[in-house]
Amino acid sequence: MLKGRQVARLLKRVLVYALIAAVAGVVAYITIVPAVQKQAAGRRAKAMGDQPVPVVDAPARIADMPVYLNGVGTAKARNTVIVRPQVDGRILSIKFKEGQEVKRGEVLALIDPATYQAQLDQATAKKGLDEAQLANAQRDLERYAKLTTLSVAAKTIDTQRALVAQLTAQIKLDEAAIANAKAFLDYTTIVSPLDGRTGIRMVDEGNLVRASDVGIVMITEVKPIAVVFTLPQQQLSQVNAALARGPVTVEALDADGKTALDRGMLQVVDNQVDQTTGTVRMKAEFPNANLQLWPGQFVNVRVLIDTLKQVVVIPTPAVQRGPNGAFAYVVQADERAALRPITVGLQDETTAVIAKGIEPTERVVTTGFARLKDGARINVVRAEDQPRGAKPAPDAAKGAAPAPSAKSEGREKMRTACAEDVQKFCANVERSKDAIRGCLQAHAAELSETCKAAGARQKGSKAREADVRKADGSSTQ
Repeated sequence: MLKGRQVARLLKRVLVYALIAAVAGVVAYITIVPAVQKQAAGRRAKAMGDQPVPVVDAPARIADMPVYLNGVGTAKARNTVIVRPQVDGRILSIKFKEGQEVKRGEVLALIDPATYQAQLDQATAKKGLDEAQLANAQRDLERYAKLTTLSVAAKTIDTQRALVAQLTAQIKLDEAAIANAKAFLDYTTIVSPLDGRTGIRMVDEGNLVRASDVGIVMITEVKPIAVVFTLPQQQLSQVNAALARGPVTVEALDADGKTALDRGMLQVVDNQVDQTTGTVRMKAEFPNANLQLWPGQFVNVRVLIDTLKQVVVIPTPAVQRGPNGAFAYVVQADERAALRPITVGLQDETTAVIAKGIEPTERVVTTGFARLKDGARINVVRAEDQPRGAKPAPDAAKGAAPAPSAKSEGREKMRTACAEDVQKFCANVERSKDAIRGCLQAHAAELSETCKAAGARQKGSKAREADVRKADGSSTQ
């Protein structure tokens, strides 16, 4: 019994010592490991800080910058006509095809003209009868006028003269009846009132139509076509000022807001502001030669109100925002980045106008801001694509950066050769050299022959690192 108690006390002591040791281990892990990790992170950060930051740059340029106002609108036929029958009758034939281009005066349909031809013949015959009576009355009047008052009473002569006047008026009435009957007969031939495009016909051959019916077909004039759009009332003064200077160009854009479907001219600005939405309706007219626009189609619209002449422009990705305002990193001759405060005058999706802070002979960083800071060493990759319509910077800009070395030329060739492969296989991969390298290696068998050939010429770890950096830069532009 005594021996069992001693064993129990011994087990309790062992458990207590084990618990104390476990607690001490946890405390040591919590206090020591973070410090070690912090030191390791500091060493890695220091090592990374000593290495140049890979960036992509682009030159500042002197260019003409268009100023656009953007709105949304709907395409609308310039003229729309519902062709309706003007007389009752049976449709003998339809002379058009649905969706056909028709000209003004072209025959669209024929209505049975038998009844209206008979009415015209009747009115013509009535006029002939009255003309014969008038001729006889005029001859009697002439005979009475030759006789003396002793032979014929004055009243008889006056009565005959009144009969001639009555028959003359009757002939005029007959002429009006003939014109009316002829008009009804002409209405049996239905013609197009304008140049346009027919829609889906509303009636078929053989049907009886009436003047009160819905119609036969709708014709819309789509060449040219109009677009009705809205702009905020705050921009009304800019539009009016542009109209005062001359014709204002308007572009109709596709749903992506980039592809120009057609270019036209602003025709009218509505005479009042919609108080509900605070917008102004405007209408522009487009040639629509290839039927790019269709009635009822939703389109994005941009109005060219001005053009800034010969201003300094840089790519929009180069513009960064901070607590003190906009800034950009300028590439210096010693391959270091200098932080430069800038004043942005105008900016769109691709280009920014710099009113102050950047000279046209300088180059700015457009990609690679993660580890970039003022004065940091950089490894520059020259951007290949240049904005269309921009004039190249003066030759002095070429001397601002060192001439590309043989190594950089090799990286450039590798980047160009594998850019499509990076876009195809590594579009969703993290933009780091290790991730891109691993992605390319994983798809080695699927790479293009151009990329494989370029990789074969770039043996060694340094060449592979340059390859990945160039490919990464290409995919982020």
